[in-house]
This record gives sequence, C-alpha cells and structure tokens, in this order.
Amino acid sequence: MSISLMELLILALASFRLTRLLVYDKITEFIRRPFFEELEETNKDGEIEIYLVPKKGSIRGFFGNLLSCYWCTGVWVSIFLCVLYLYNTPYTLPILLVLAVAGLAALIETAVQKWMEE
Repeated sequence: MSISLMELLILALASFRLTRLLVYDKITEFIRRPFFEELEETNKDGEIEIYLVPKKGSIRGFFGNLLSCYWCTGVWVSIFLCVLYLYNTPYTLPILLVLAVAGLAALIETAVQKWMEE
C-alpha cells in the first residue's frame, strides 16, 4: 500500500478538524455532556468558575478521559479516518475533503487573526 503526499495531507487535515470538532466545538457539546460533571468553584475575585471533570465509572469515565485529551482523541479519530479511507467506501472522499477543507480554513483563520493582532 502506498499513499501520496496529497492523500496524507487530506487525512491529516481531516483528522485535525474532526478531533477539534469532538473535543472543543460548541456544536458537539451534546456528545460530550454525558461523560462530564460540572464542578463549580469560586475564584479569589468571588466569581464562579465552572470546570468539566470526567465522570467516574468504566464506560463514561473512559470516554470522559478520552474527550478531555485532545491528543488521545486525535489518535482514535485518525485510526477511524484511516480505516474509512482504506475501505474506500463511496462516502469516504467527500467526508474527508469537507473535513480537510474545514481544517485548512481553521488554520488560515488562526493565522489571519494572529497577523491582524500585530
């Protein structure tokens, strides 16, 4: 099996975007919610801060810990996308391309925001 540099780039960008979608984005909060508990603490200024802590237990604890670690989730997302790619289903390329374009757009937006701050 060989993979071109372009295919690797598409897989990498798709993995980046899907991982961020699962771990950080508000739109997927409903997926993360069952695996976390909210912990409220009052800071030194008297403001209440809310922290998300993985729930205890085997299944919920596992997924809570997984979703709280960007690197861990990234490995599993990469495995999923590579398997999807290797089986080459008819839906694989459109999904990968959309995620890759969104990932590249996110990186460009971050670069532009940093450039505008200077």
